[in-house]
Amino acid sequence: NVSAMAMVVHAVKPQNRGKALGFTVTGVYLATSLSPVICGFLVHNLGWRSMFYFVIPFLVLCILLMVWKIDGEWKTYEKDKIDTIGSILYGIGILAFIYGFTTLATSTGLILTVAGLIVLVIFGAYELRQTSPVFNMNLFKNKKFTSSNIAALCSYIAVMVVTTILNYHFQYVRGWNAQMAGMILIITPIIMAIMAPNSGKLSDRIHPQKLAAIGMAIATVALLILTFLNADTPVYFVVIAMILQGIGMGLFSSPNMNAIMSSVPPKDAPTASASQATMRTIGQTMSLGLLTLVFAWIMGSLPLATKYAGMIVQASQIICGICTVACILAIFASLVGVRSKDKFNTDRPT
Repeated sequence: NVSAMAMVVHAVKPQNRGKALGFTVTGVYLATSLSPVICGFLVHNLGWRSMFYFVIPFLVLCILLMVWKIDGEWKTYEKDKIDTIGSILYGIGILAFIYGFTTLATSTGLILTVAGLIVLVIFGAYELRQTSPVFNMNLFKNKKFTSSNIAALCSYIAVMVVTTILNYHFQYVRGWNAQMAGMILIITPIIMAIMAPNSGKLSDRIHPQKLAAIGMAIATVALLILTFLNADTPVYFVVIAMILQGIGMGLFSSPNMNAIMSSVPPKDAPTASASQATMRTIGQTMSLGLLTLVFAWIMGSLPLATKYAGMIVQASQIICGICTVACILAIFASLVGVRSKDKFNTDRPT
């Protein structure tokens, strides 16, 4: 996953980078589009364990394609020493933070989250003093790189949880089964898959962070609509919000990725790819942690069930309100990058 974007950047010319990244993002969204439908069918008809058996052939196919079809190899830091201490610090810090945030409602989760943040700060300070760091912290001196990463983080915090909230809404508030809920949940990723290659190609001609800001503005409208979601909300109203979210994120993702990958020297493309992947992982974790925290606050230990639909609606509205704020922060982060005097890198890796 981390290597994929770096490989794309190394394989294409800078003027086609956005287009290539757009197609890569499209592949991700197509898979995301199919997942709710397939998983809904499998869970409804064969049970939840069938999902794990179903993915095995696809994992094997990925391995075979990488072994047989990818001939190129790029080693930009082949002679550098491995930063063992930095790697260990990062591993401990990110593991503690991610696990802690997913259990933030408990005292153990809070302690792990704080401890993880402290270790990550120590990691950052340590990396600044290394000649061959596992992560080049100096890249964050580039405002375009930093702002694009912050925008990515905020976007994942905002939108990752929406699918789960809508799934809860359809199943526990409206009483739909998993298969029916999965069918309607494909709307957003399908729209994103349609938008991503076009926005990626467009980002080769228009400032990518301008496109990203516009995309997040549209996504903000979608989240604002969902803030008022309740049991009486018409389905078409929810569908409109899902379409807007798909358009917004489809317009944001590819240009934002292009901005991140184009704001660093070619030799640092793997680090930029790793940075974006880290923002995605942390953002998704914080989004789901937010879900857990709010639902625990509103519902306590009560199970998700139709008879508690009122509490589910209340928790969902609070989360969507917080996610709307995260979207607004992503807009401002992208605009900071637009105003930055730092230049995008147009060199092709060798």
